[in-house]
Amino acid sequence: METQPRSLISVYREALASRHYARRTIGTYERWLRRFLRFHQMRHPREMGSQEINAFLTHLAVEEHVSASTQNQALAALLFLYKRVLEIDPGELDGVVRARRPKRLPVVLSVMEVRAVLQQLEGPSALVCGLLYGGGLRLMEALRLRVQDLDFAGHQLIIRGGKGNKDRVTVFPQNLMEPLQNHLQGVRRLHRIDLAAGWGQVPLPGALERKYTSASREWIWQWVFPQVTRWRNRDTNEQGRHHLDPSVIQRSVHAAVRAAGISKPASCHTFRHCFATHLLERGSDIRTIQELLGHSDVKTTMIYTHVLNRGPAGVTSPADLL
Repeated sequence: METQPRSLISVYREALASRHYARRTIGTYERWLRRFLRFHQMRHPREMGSQEINAFLTHLAVEEHVSASTQNQALAALLFLYKRVLEIDPGELDGVVRARRPKRLPVVLSVMEVRAVLQQLEGPSALVCGLLYGGGLRLMEALRLRVQDLDFAGHQLIIRGGKGNKDRVTVFPQNLMEPLQNHLQGVRRLHRIDLAAGWGQVPLPGALERKYTSASREWIWQWVFPQVTRWRNRDTNEQGRHHLDPSVIQRSVHAAVRAAGISKPASCHTFRHCFATHLLERGSDIRTIQELLGHSDVKTTMIYTHVLNRGPAGVTSPADLL
């Protein structure tokens, strides 16, 4: 019983990778598969179907009180298993007790509050958060930026493989161009030190590393925000440098929000919400903001019309007219 799930999981991971799912998604889907198998006492999925899937998803909602998005993620992982790996129709899934999806508004800071938080940050954390706010980036999109993604001449940022594995272009804040150029000078010196030590390579997306064997050491492919120390493979002794861990920025933002005296539960993602809301306040078109954020549906972007500083849906209170 032990070897069968491991073999299945290996095939499952390969199927996800072959369809170019992100590494984080592969890891997340694998964890859901393992939980599903443990929930049903390690029975093989071929012996199960819609009834067992319904029971697992209902358990998540009723017993574990997961959010609707978490339950949907688990469902997506299991549907991929049945439809893409086992090539089996799992049957009807109408009997699932659905987790409730609460209607929550995003946390948004005023322009003055954003300035106060950014002033508390320094070094790479300040640059990363400047990009989150100035370009509407998600945290991992900023950390995964490579040197070639900063288009100084075109005044734009190129986001590759964002959410949904989509590429997009967004604005490059003018006030960050010079600081980022200075930052890259230090990164380049660090890269030269790594090359002189016999390393200096970074992981490349897809099969590029096999196709272009020396590209991983080229300057244009290096991370804009590399880690301070090199990682080391204990088996091969190879060394490399990954991008900053998201927890580094998250801790910095948490401390900056407290230091700025902000009482709102702001996080790294709050800067992205502020980017969209402040553009709306200045009269930017909702469709343009949708493209800059990389939303597939304009309905997702429309939520920012409900958090404008002029009141719900941008309506001015009649009390302000007295």
